[in-house]
Amino acid sequence: MQKKEIIKISLLALFACFLWSTAFAPVKIGLQYAKPFFFAGVRFVLSAIILLPFCGKLSAIPGLMIKHRRIILILGTFQTFILYSLFFPGMQLVQGSLGAIIIGSSPLFAAIISHFIMTDDKMTVKRTLSLLVGISGIIIVSISRKPWSSAGFKEFIGVLLLITGCIGSVIGNIIVAKDKKNINPVLLNASQMFFGGILLVLFSLPVEGIPRIHYPASFYYSLLWLSSISAAAFSLWFILLKKPGVKVSELNVWKFIIPVTGAIISWIILPDENPVLLQVIGMILVSISILAYHVSGRKKASGLSQSFPQKRESM
Repeated sequence: MQKKEIIKISLLALFACFLWSTAFAPVKIGLQYAKPFFFAGVRFVLSAIILLPFCGKLSAIPGLMIKHRRIILILGTFQTFILYSLFFPGMQLVQGSLGAIIIGSSPLFAAIISHFIMTDDKMTVKRTLSLLVGISGIIIVSISRKPWSSAGFKEFIGVLLLITGCIGSVIGNIIVAKDKKNINPVLLNASQMFFGGILLVLFSLPVEGIPRIHYPASFYYSLLWLSSISAAAFSLWFILLKKPGVKVSELNVWKFIIPVTGAIISWIILPDENPVLLQVIGMILVSISILAYHVSGRKKASGLSQSFPQKRESM
């Protein structure tokens, strides 16, 4: 891969991660007015509608969705329904900055699960050490919330919900990574978000009751922004994963910026959130862990490439 192409892919990946990092503050704003499952479901259905004009010929979309229904149903269940049915309730229980840190540590869970499921992605001593640093960062962040107190215990439950949602998302990504069928990445993203969003809306009715009809303007601003970044960031990520020569492990190195920028944006936008020393230390440890993990992976891949031809890692 040429240097210009590598720089282009890196910039696009950086932009996608930045978009994801802006979601935490709007989520907190939207949850002040709407119930979490309904809010999440409407967000992703709207995201799918936004992407519809970019999915190709409209008359061909239903046939393609039926043809690739297995991967769409799996990804929609794990990537959207399971992840966000836990993400939104979890975000109600934690500060936006704390949510950014937990979600941003998802590559740590991906590495652990991939070790046991993927035959070509095993742990090494360096990778294990880097994961231990990241886990210690999460522990420090959790301790900073004082889980032994009543308010702290509520946030501790929120952390557990967010972590469980991350694990569900990782499982969905691994299942998709093993699927070798070709499908337009934008169509795949729109289809899985639409299916997962419908599941969330249907799930919200018996759990949360009939939703309100009228909301203040700030709710709609948050909903529109969240729907737009979901449509753009996920589609961009899927497109990058489909590019020849792009590896999932190398692309994910950019996700280390999510907890950093997400927390900073929350501190700026949300008036009741301020930096806490232990929280900042935990954030730094998680970011260092993710970066060190992927740097060690690149060095290993570089060494192997001297003896073996590289293979494309497809989604």
